[in-house]
Amino acid sequence: MTEHPTSHEGRQPLAARPQERTRPRQETPPSPAAPPVPAPLSAPRAGAAQAPASPSATASAPAGASGHAGGPGRGTPGQADGAPGRGAGRGGGRGAAPDGHVPAAGGAGAGAGGAGGSTGAGAGTGGVTGGMPAGTAGPLEGLPVQGGSGGPGGGKDPVVAARREGDRLRFVGAATRRIARGIDLDEIVLGLCRATVPTFSDAILVYLRDPLPVGDERPVDPFVLRLRRTDRLRLTEDEADLGLSAADPDTDLDLGPAAELCEVQAGGALAEVLRGVRPVFGDSAAARAALPELLGDGRCVPSGHRAILAPLRGRRRVIGAAVFLRRPDRPPFEPNDLLVAAQLATHTALGIDKAVLYGREAYIADELQRTMLPENLPQPTGVKLASRYLPAAETARVGGDWYDAIPLPGSRVALVVGDVMGHSMTSAAIMGQLRTTAQTLAGLDLPPQEVLHHLDEQAQRLGENRMATCLYAVYDPVAHRITIANAGHPPPILLHLGGRAEVLRVPPGAPIGVGGVDFEAVELDAPAGATLLLYTDGLVESRLRDVWTGIEQLRERLAATAQLTGPDHSPPLEALCDDVLDMLGPGDRDDDIALLAARFDGIAPSDVAYWFLEPEEQAPGRARRLARRALARWGLEDLSDSVELLVSEVVTNAVRYAERPVTLRLLRTDVLRCEVGDDSPQLPRQRRARDTDEGGRGLFLVNRLARRWGATRLSTGKVVWFELPTRI
Repeated sequence: MTEHPTSHEGRQPLAARPQERTRPRQETPPSPAAPPVPAPLSAPRAGAAQAPASPSATASAPAGASGHAGGPGRGTPGQADGAPGRGAGRGGGRGAAPDGHVPAAGGAGAGAGGAGGSTGAGAGTGGVTGGMPAGTAGPLEGLPVQGGSGGPGGGKDPVVAARREGDRLRFVGAATRRIARGIDLDEIVLGLCRATVPTFSDAILVYLRDPLPVGDERPVDPFVLRLRRTDRLRLTEDEADLGLSAADPDTDLDLGPAAELCEVQAGGALAEVLRGVRPVFGDSAAARAALPELLGDGRCVPSGHRAILAPLRGRRRVIGAAVFLRRPDRPPFEPNDLLVAAQLATHTALGIDKAVLYGREAYIADELQRTMLPENLPQPTGVKLASRYLPAAETARVGGDWYDAIPLPGSRVALVVGDVMGHSMTSAAIMGQLRTTAQTLAGLDLPPQEVLHHLDEQAQRLGENRMATCLYAVYDPVAHRITIANAGHPPPILLHLGGRAEVLRVPPGAPIGVGGVDFEAVELDAPAGATLLLYTDGLVESRLRDVWTGIEQLRERLAATAQLTGPDHSPPLEALCDDVLDMLGPGDRDDDIALLAARFDGIAPSDVAYWFLEPEEQAPGRARRLARRALARWGLEDLSDSVELLVSEVVTNAVRYAERPVTLRLLRTDVLRCEVGDDSPQLPRQRRARDTDEGGRGLFLVNRLARRWGATRLSTGKVVWFELPTRI
């Protein structure tokens, strides 16, 4: 129990001064007694139980006597006739406030003293409200509770009431700020629970609609509420030492398993409460029928004003409900607490609405970003690819960085990496348009500098200030060469087989969207076993380092990683990408990052056969003979029949429309690839020939016998190709 200090308030001014006791007696009428002043209230220990109220211990004190709670009463006789007497006493009783809501602690004592030496006895009543300080909330600190304020009539003190209302407003402000700090759904619900338990209630249950409606979309039937979170106040060690038990119905809540799901019946009691929006007490007529429907039939709530059911209404509709509970030994909720619950429910519901909308927008943005990036990288002949993409942060998952790998005719591959300025949906949309344009231009087999020139024109057509950087490279596995053009992008790094890493000297060029500038391409060696790393500036530039410092650190990191695998082996691509991203520090994530790594395996000259055929009638027969010899040299005689048939059909179609020599190339890797090129831009189309047609069956045979086939238009004509597995 909490001992309260002896109060000296309420003493008469003359009796309180020792020096006046020696003055001569005067025959003057005694001065009127000063009105009693409420005793200072001391805060109880957090979580401590209060003793039950004793109706017989409450009495009104006469003027001139003040009761002190917590001890036996004692009287002090007056000093002279006519001098005001001083009554001091301690009472061990605890009284109830006039309104009957919260137990009020009061003391009954005896007072003595009066005019003419007469002695009187009176009962003193203290102004302590349930042992709780002014401005204390409910069972714990933070909110005021209802109670008397000391004095003859036990009425409320306006000063104490104003102080309690101020504490209530401060609690609402602190709680709503804590709820508003949450970004996602779980953080907002957790903020509500932590703000109210134990300050406002001893337990809380939060139900949310399942599924939650998003924005203006109409929710689907049925109306189902799912228990999202429940928190409760546990007994402290001091309470356990006092003999309080969690199983005691007088000191604990019945927090058995609540219903996880609740289907709100149309026209039912719960539906009516939710439609009314306003919080209601648990013992009200509406809540008595609604709470069992929400919590389950076997669940009981404390009696009296110790439960509040508050609907959670968002911008458009009710999205859930919150139940606030207090233990039976705690003071009940007051009418003003309904306003507090309404404020908490409103802020929580609006925060959940915004969190759901934000989550949907983030999902759409993330899906947009991922859709515009390649889902799977191709694996063309003679090169291996790996990639990584990291958003700038979890709260900004969209940006303008992209990468791509586009197979080209002749077993070549185009490697592209770019960066649109900004981190918004607009940047992502522009990135998607530029990536689509780059794929279209790559399909025309344009030189890298021409591709960048057309991208620059496209960016200007999209609008003003549509700036982007881009690096476009074409790798030829047969020639072991790579052609690179740059538009204001960081230069690539080439990691050689022996572990040496070099920054390639590529003309920087101007960014895409500037307009009126020329782009220059350079052709460099791409030795077998080397790795080319293309990246965006988010990997090498941050607030803590400039771009060239980051490029040098990246080069050193690649060289150190290559040393671990030895001079004769290249590091695995996936592990290399992960190791490169590990170089990022805590302050290095200012921008999104796109990374594309290409391992150049190449195609050996001995695995390539290449011929020119004149566009004449003898060309198909000569092509069959050349193909048969190449297959014999490679030990693939089993494919001779199929290859001769397909080569004859494709070459015959090329000779029919070509005016210049036709090219025939065979490539042996894990598959056998045949490519036939001519100067006619018209692409062949497969069709079903009629019984009377003399032609039109060549591509039908190619489609049935080949594993894959296709046709690609070039700036100088077209290439028709097909592939056959080398192992049957």
